[in-house]
Amino acid sequence: MKSVAVLPGDGIGPEVVSAALEAVEQLRLPLDLRFGEIGWECWRQEGTVIPERTWKLIEETDTCLLGAITSKPLREAEAELHPTLRGTGLDYVSPVIQLRQHLGLYANVRPITDIDRGQFDFTVIRENTEGLYAGFDVHGLDESLWNAVRSHPNAAASGREATSVTLRLQTQFGMDRLLRYGFEYAERHGHRRLTVVDKPNVLRHSSNHLRERLELIAQDHPDVETEILNVDAVALWMVRRPERFGVLVAENMFGDILSDLGAGVMGGLGLASSGNIGDHGSYFEPVHGSAPSMAGQGRANPMAMLLTIAQMLDHLGMPVPGQELRGAVSKVVRARTTVTYDLGGTARTSQVAQAVAGELPGHTDEPAPPTAVSTDVVDRLAQLDTASVSDALDSMGIPCVLAGLAARVPGTRAAGRAYTVTYRPVDASVDRGFRNAANYLDDVPEGSFVVVDNAASTTCTNWGSLLTNLAQRRGVRGTALHGSARDIAEIRAAKYPLFSTGATMVSGKNRVELAATGRDVVIGDVTVRPGDIVVADDNGALVVPAEYATEVADRAERVERTESAIAQAVNGGMRLDEARRQFGYANPWGDDGKQPSRA
Repeated sequence: MKSVAVLPGDGIGPEVVSAALEAVEQLRLPLDLRFGEIGWECWRQEGTVIPERTWKLIEETDTCLLGAITSKPLREAEAELHPTLRGTGLDYVSPVIQLRQHLGLYANVRPITDIDRGQFDFTVIRENTEGLYAGFDVHGLDESLWNAVRSHPNAAASGREATSVTLRLQTQFGMDRLLRYGFEYAERHGHRRLTVVDKPNVLRHSSNHLRERLELIAQDHPDVETEILNVDAVALWMVRRPERFGVLVAENMFGDILSDLGAGVMGGLGLASSGNIGDHGSYFEPVHGSAPSMAGQGRANPMAMLLTIAQMLDHLGMPVPGQELRGAVSKVVRARTTVTYDLGGTARTSQVAQAVAGELPGHTDEPAPPTAVSTDVVDRLAQLDTASVSDALDSMGIPCVLAGLAARVPGTRAAGRAYTVTYRPVDASVDRGFRNAANYLDDVPEGSFVVVDNAASTTCTNWGSLLTNLAQRRGVRGTALHGSARDIAEIRAAKYPLFSTGATMVSGKNRVELAATGRDVVIGDVTVRPGDIVVADDNGALVVPAEYATEVADRAERVERTESAIAQAVNGGMRLDEARRQFGYANPWGDDGKQPSRA
């Protein structure tokens, strides 16, 4: 069992992480996923982008899966701090830089693959710790730096205080470990050529140092061909002839530029994954940013995160499921029927992830997906009393009653396909700040019946008037809440079918957070699966397994016809026992056998 620290981040990070992990569940991997916090909200509320509890989580796990993270300039970062933290001397330091430095992650690995046509497959390995990004960037020079550049005519014309210098740091230690990693990566992935990308015709001395180290280390890897090329030439050939490359190794800035160019060559940042590797640590992240303006819209492409997870699986010694996941993404990309806007489609984040899950080994159409039950059958169930539906399910040996859920709006009845949601508690002694735990509602399909599981807790609320209004606008048919609701008067005025364990006014914003959507929910002894049909009225709420929905509707309708005939006969003077016997009260569905119980 491998452990993974999952840090969803902010912006679109949480939604692509959630969608991708739900798809990957299909592989049933031996992974222990442990969730933590990182990013902009941590900075705003706590004055640090990586809290100590998150560092501890990273230290306790085998690797880290990182979502997108928002970064802002110095003034904006200071302005968005909690008022009690402003002016206290806190500095915003990029969490990515902190992770790389703290964990010693010197190799940034960016696969560049033609997912659509399979015509090229190469990898850019960028040095993470030195080069032009080492941090030796100075404006206004001291005596030693000024003496080094004062002979340049532009420096002489500008003067010492109006001149800036950035130093490119290249050390034998840094170059050697990167080159060795590059050769090992090439051998492990079957590449026959390693290209070192630099600018040897201009940066003569540092490039010559790099050449010497390459020639020395290459002697230990005779089966891998080597070359050193100018970065501008490589950029041209990446566009014109990407198939000529195997592994490209570059210093920090050149690698940064080439890896993003590679993302464009392969189809965009929505397909670009990356890993950051060191001798004793690692983390994996999609290359795209947090795109805060897109957050919550459900339109982000989850494929980069899915490919990142595949890269992580390779690193954890699970290459087979990693390749299966890449293959599933490739099939969906080639089909072009379920892709997001950046690839020319209109699909939502969750739809793309579901399409990829459908291409993974082990995928099955049982239990039936939401679309397997026709709207006509759902509408038939909506017209039936839960007592009749319960009788039908009981005749088939299927437990169905969602115990403890009572109608909060008398006189309402509804049926819809289950859209399942699970919450988990927040440790208030450690975690601070509101959780936007109900943002899932933007992705709920029309005709759904939302089933929320908060373990029947009545210590906080998970539903209120705002969600009710949004649900009604989206065509949601009702909500079954294994927990507490609030704003009951407003919900009754809206005549919205709400069924819950309890009602309380206590907020859930900083007590619970969203755990997942689209997973099985267990209420009492009954399991609700996504796509099952929830039927509810004043009697309470129950669930009809999707695969038996038509049969249940047929049987429940016979129950109601039988009881109506018995009632009319009794009203006409017939004895009850005789009427029941005559109209088949003991067996209104007209068979002697039972359907198999649901496992």
